[in-house]
Amino acid sequence: MTSNKDILKITYPILLTLVAQNVVSITNTAFLGRVGEVELGASALGGVFYFAVYMVGLGFSIGAQILIGRRNGEANYLQIGPIFNNGMIISLVFGTLVLLISIPGVPFLMKYFVHSPRIYSATVAYLDWRVYGIVFTYAGVMFRSFFVGITQTKILTYTAFLTAIVNVLFDYLLIFGNWGFPKLGIEGAGISSVIAEAVSTFYCLWFMYYKVDVKRYGLFQVRKMDWKLIGQVLDLSVFIMLQFLSAISTWFLFFIFIERMGERSLAISNIGRGLYMLLMIPASALATAVNTIVSNLIGAGRKEEVVPLINKVALISVLLVLPFSIITFIFPIPFTMLFTDNPELIRESIGVMRVVSVANVLFSFFFIVMNGVSGTGNTRTALLFDIITLSFYMAYVYYTTHVITASVEVVWYAEYVYWTIMGVLGYAYLYWGNWRKKEI
Repeated sequence: MTSNKDILKITYPILLTLVAQNVVSITNTAFLGRVGEVELGASALGGVFYFAVYMVGLGFSIGAQILIGRRNGEANYLQIGPIFNNGMIISLVFGTLVLLISIPGVPFLMKYFVHSPRIYSATVAYLDWRVYGIVFTYAGVMFRSFFVGITQTKILTYTAFLTAIVNVLFDYLLIFGNWGFPKLGIEGAGISSVIAEAVSTFYCLWFMYYKVDVKRYGLFQVRKMDWKLIGQVLDLSVFIMLQFLSAISTWFLFFIFIERMGERSLAISNIGRGLYMLLMIPASALATAVNTIVSNLIGAGRKEEVVPLINKVALISVLLVLPFSIITFIFPIPFTMLFTDNPELIRESIGVMRVVSVANVLFSFFFIVMNGVSGTGNTRTALLFDIITLSFYMAYVYYTTHVITASVEVVWYAEYVYWTIMGVLGYAYLYWGNWRKKEI
């Protein structure tokens, strides 16, 4: 399981999944960049807000994934189904509650945070439709937790490309009003994403029911809720949920602070975000693989292999990302043109694009380390590290936006602060922490 071949076998379907998922995000940004600068900026706020909500559901599913991975490593296959079954019910209920809260809550929240009336209106227009995808998203991440946990990730590739194709098609139809469809602008981007998520979720359900050995894993067999098991999942996932929520909420505040600098600064930052998400793909795929491999290794009693594995994958991650970061640093303009055709905006975005190129090298190494920490089952420690790091991160962002009013690229140096501190804490824990004694 720790050979390059095994790592690649688990990683490449996740990698293709993330490619397809980011096609969705990049397409939204690229299309809206050609609608207008306000829509481009508003999609950043709306996208990061939705991402924060998504990450809460993802955090719960990763708790389930860690537990599934541990049982898979122990070859206790019949114990995997109850984890998935109960986790899916909780995810659907929680997703519905989040949706019901978001419908009235989003306009109120954005009114409080967003300074520009035009950005506010466009952000709310996007999220008014986008929030209906929450339930489908929460179901989708539970399917993902099952397939990643048992290290059978090929289905995720099919799902992601289906999502991307549907989303790009409906973006083209609904944002610009092609083929007789209404021209909805930023609202069309929200609607197309919901349609794509719904199609993806139902495809996963069909695949699991007809293509997976349901009896082997005990899937779809819920007579009553197993609250003890749910408690085990929550014991792992609640800290991941809080970690993700705090991290992405802080990133949302980052964009709120940027928005106060002006509509142009927000548009530049969304272009930077688009490149960041594109460059994150290889490391994110490897990090997901590391998380489940670490859990499987510990379940199989091979704890001594954990740290060498994390070091190995972190090095592979940097080697994969470094060439792309160098290219985007030296030639930022062609990549900026993916997101806008405005010559002035392209020119002013170069600085942020170069900052993001360097930041992604740090991300590619230290994100692997932090996913290794979570894979050990000590999610409380990962949350503590995140809180410490985010305190320094937000202090830097506040200082550069409110005290010295620095340029937008200087504000983006906050990514260097975040990943350096997070990585040092993660490594210290792996070498000197008590994770070897953790039982789940």
